[in-house]
Amino acid sequence: MKRTTKCFLYLLVAMLVILGACSSNDAGVASNENDKPKKGTNEKTEEVVRIGVLASLTGALEVYGKQTVRGFELGLEYATGGTMEVAGKKIEYIVEDTETQPNVAVQKATRLLEDHQVDFIVGSSSSGDTLAVLPLMEEYKKIMIVEPAVADSITGENWNRYIFRTARNSSQDAIAGATAIAAEGVTIATLAQDSAFGRDGVAAFKKAAEELGAKIVHEEYADPSGVDFSSNIQRIVNAKPEYLFVIWAGANSPWGQLADMKVQERGIKISTGAPDIAALRTMDAVIGMEGFTVYHHSLPNNEINDWFVKKHLEKFGEEPDLFTPGGFAAAMAIVTALEKSGGVTDAETLIETMEGMTFDTPKGPMAFRPEDHQALQTMYAITLKRTNEFDYPVPVLVRELTPEETAPPIKNR
Repeated sequence: MKRTTKCFLYLLVAMLVILGACSSNDAGVASNENDKPKKGTNEKTEEVVRIGVLASLTGALEVYGKQTVRGFELGLEYATGGTMEVAGKKIEYIVEDTETQPNVAVQKATRLLEDHQVDFIVGSSSSGDTLAVLPLMEEYKKIMIVEPAVADSITGENWNRYIFRTARNSSQDAIAGATAIAAEGVTIATLAQDSAFGRDGVAAFKKAAEELGAKIVHEEYADPSGVDFSSNIQRIVNAKPEYLFVIWAGANSPWGQLADMKVQERGIKISTGAPDIAALRTMDAVIGMEGFTVYHHSLPNNEINDWFVKKHLEKFGEEPDLFTPGGFAAAMAIVTALEKSGGVTDAETLIETMEGMTFDTPKGPMAFRPEDHQALQTMYAITLKRTNEFDYPVPVLVRELTPEETAPPIKNR
């Protein structure tokens, strides 16, 4: 009798374990009847494409992270016609906050790869976060779409073949920026954050400017989390350049202090990449400056951008910002690749599919360069002006810089 009772108890425990396992769900996976795998399939990769999105949703770059996520959502909507399906598979995505800390980015990426078994990772807002995650993609043999991190080393010495980037890199920014101001004999100082983003940006700008005949007379690097840049600016003033080229990302911008210290009144012309709308609102002091921009919603003239601006206004109550189209482009790249591969998510198939692949974006067509998987894309030479259309200084188009014109050097060899 005791033996029968013990066997019954063992059997009951086993049944409970099986039932518990059958009722569990991964985060983000729908469980209604219509979302069950089709008959004859039992692998999640056969019916669902899962995408992990790494973004700075807190910290100094949280605004950029939120822009990327918004753009990614709208990009998936546009690319799939609102169905959230491609090649007969559902698309699901999971967003993780890196907190703009590389160690956290690695933890979150590992969770996405192991616990959620994602097929792609998109991200991240910070170059430091992204560089920390790159080795994981090679280890797990999964594709990462880098957006919006720009450090050259991501598609340079730290690159691996699983890395594709829809974001422009520092060299593309540098070529656009140098084209706007550099010429034979012109003297230039630079101001940038002391980070991978800042130092890579200055190195690329210096090379491009010197090739055009300019001379870099001073390089100044500031604390990325700092708020007082007066000593940095004073050293620039002491160097007496003709131009100051500024490379900056984040809310703690130096524009106010540059105006307070009357840099332009001292005969130093300021040039930069026109930033996000919040930063543009602080740039009255540099109206008239000549520079470049990655994106402003008023610049591209195409149907996708028209749809994008309209939908963003409807959904979020404001126009898309500097990094929103990058999230959109990442989504378009993934859906285009899956359409071409017939829904196959095997990394080797995707690499073969995506090398040289052209895909549409709000900025026009982009293409992944086969050698380093960097997306070649349109940039914009601009002048910062006040117009009746906007209540902040706005980048006004001088001319489009073609993808071929701003193609960066290949640095992963």
